[in-house]
Amino acid sequence: MTTVAAYAAPAAKAPLERTTIERRAVGEADVLIDIKFAGICHSDIHQAREGWGEAIFPMVPGHEIAGVVAEVGPGVTKFKVGDRVGVGCLVDSCRECENCRAGQEQYCVNGGFGATYNAIGRDGTPNYGGYSQKIVVDENYVVRIPDGLSLDVAAPLLCAGITTYSPLKRWNAGPGKKVAILGMGGLGHMGVKIAHALGAEVTVLSQSLRKKEDGLKLGADHYYATSDPKTFEELRGTFDLIVSTVSAPLDFNAYLALLKPEGALVNVGAPEEPISLNLFSVIGGGKTLAGSMIGGIRETQEMLDFCAEHGLGAEIELIAASEINEAYERVLASDVRYRFVIDTATI
Repeated sequence: MTTVAAYAAPAAKAPLERTTIERRAVGEADVLIDIKFAGICHSDIHQAREGWGEAIFPMVPGHEIAGVVAEVGPGVTKFKVGDRVGVGCLVDSCRECENCRAGQEQYCVNGGFGATYNAIGRDGTPNYGGYSQKIVVDENYVVRIPDGLSLDVAAPLLCAGITTYSPLKRWNAGPGKKVAILGMGGLGHMGVKIAHALGAEVTVLSQSLRKKEDGLKLGADHYYATSDPKTFEELRGTFDLIVSTVSAPLDFNAYLALLKPEGALVNVGAPEEPISLNLFSVIGGGKTLAGSMIGGIRETQEMLDFCAEHGLGAEIELIAASEINEAYERVLASDVRYRFVIDTATI
């Protein structure tokens, strides 16, 4: 066991504070990672404040982890000391079900995947996330960060990158396709970059036009304010695919009307409240209302390689660990462009 410093929420809705946690000894297939940077995802806030239901405390959030391998177990074959690596939203799964064998560990059916934090590991102890100095992870749930990406801008790709890349690939975003990214935040800005790199015609749908200049610089072809009713008139029947990154309730009937026949509206944002839907919004036009959850380990590596090839890192604001609580409030106020990343040397 190794004692390391971390920032943890001691209870629901309590401010995060500096503490120490125990990391397990490096096992046969384990990798010990010196964490260099950890992104702050909106889902960290949902969980630390029990917005998605009862949680496990004390909680060390963080599933956008970038660092360097410090030690490997005797059976490790994929990594060596000094390698630049990342850890995302999952650190374990059953490895035996059809989904795990297909490389879709995020859809593990035997008890679900082992989340990086706010979960109990196989050894019966809580999993602690990336707001810490070190982490021990089975090599099968670690990915390699290509040399073309600096670790600070790569960290958010471990959630924000894969969460948008996966549905864009699955629904064939590319040349000839009209794709809308709904929400221009931590997830949305990566959705814009990736959809543009895939060759799609990209539109941002945001509450206001205050981030329009940024959106166009990041690769959007068009930018519309959803607060303007004319947007829904002008864009009716326009899109092949809409990826919603919004974690607040929406009028899904209005957004489904923006799709072409047989278009898809895919949700990667997860509101805390249930939604209301008129089924004629999907029946008319044979439309799809879908969801997508992160991505498997294999696809996460594919995403990192794609981002390195196209020079796509997150737009970040680097902060000290002492600023985490302020950062949470700023995320809720949409006051970040576009991802807070913790310099873990400050923990």
